[in-house]
Amino acid sequence: MPLGCLPGLAAAAALVLCAYGVEDSVSANRQSAARPADAHSAPRPPIVPRSAWAPPDSTRTRPPPRYDDQVVAVFVHHTDSPNAYDCAEAPGIIRHLDAGMTESRHWDDIGYNFLVDRCGTIYEGRAGGVERPVTGAHTQGFNHRTTGIAALGTFTAGVEVPKAMTDAIAALAAWKLGLAGVDPRATVRLVSSNGRSRFAAGTAASLPTLAGHQDGYMTSCPGAALSARLPEIRELAARLQGR
Repeated sequence: MPLGCLPGLAAAAALVLCAYGVEDSVSANRQSAARPADAHSAPRPPIVPRSAWAPPDSTRTRPPPRYDDQVVAVFVHHTDSPNAYDCAEAPGIIRHLDAGMTESRHWDDIGYNFLVDRCGTIYEGRAGGVERPVTGAHTQGFNHRTTGIAALGTFTAGVEVPKAMTDAIAALAAWKLGLAGVDPRATVRLVSSNGRSRFAAGTAASLPTLAGHQDGYMTSCPGAALSARLPEIRELAARLQGR
């Protein structure tokens, strides 16, 4: 049965199925219209720093972030959490997601690199620096050379996806992919590092450079409604890059 992203303390036992911890080896090859980093760049959108939501780390020793050489693909997720929230509550929701991953699953950090709320506010997720190619823990088998963007909410069939949210995802993807000159409408060749993904370990997979979680893993994430919006998100991201 397909799995959605199951965050939070109540669903912590299933988190490891939704996003796998950082793998050890980097193995990825590109098959996309990648260009020099300054050829099709996009401006960096406003990003709220971790300090707005992250709990104090005084009682926990956090290992240093891991990095790849660049980001050549983006995976879009939904957090499978309630949609009827006030955007001022977003930091608390992210803190709850972080607790489900770090306290219950004993991960070193929240898995997503970025999170976007229904008002289009972008939050820094995993530590390491928003401009750097931080290795996340969001798409089992394809955490290297990718960035995970999580939409706060549940976007199954029939659910409205706020335009502010999709616009923000497009702007963030355009900027992150633009740092490596990658076209959001292209495909990329990534090698699976884990057999629990859709592809056996070592298999080279051709994936969209702006993909849904379900493209790399057996899941319903990011939900049918948000998945249906990915084509227009790709087109907007490309336009923001000046393509």
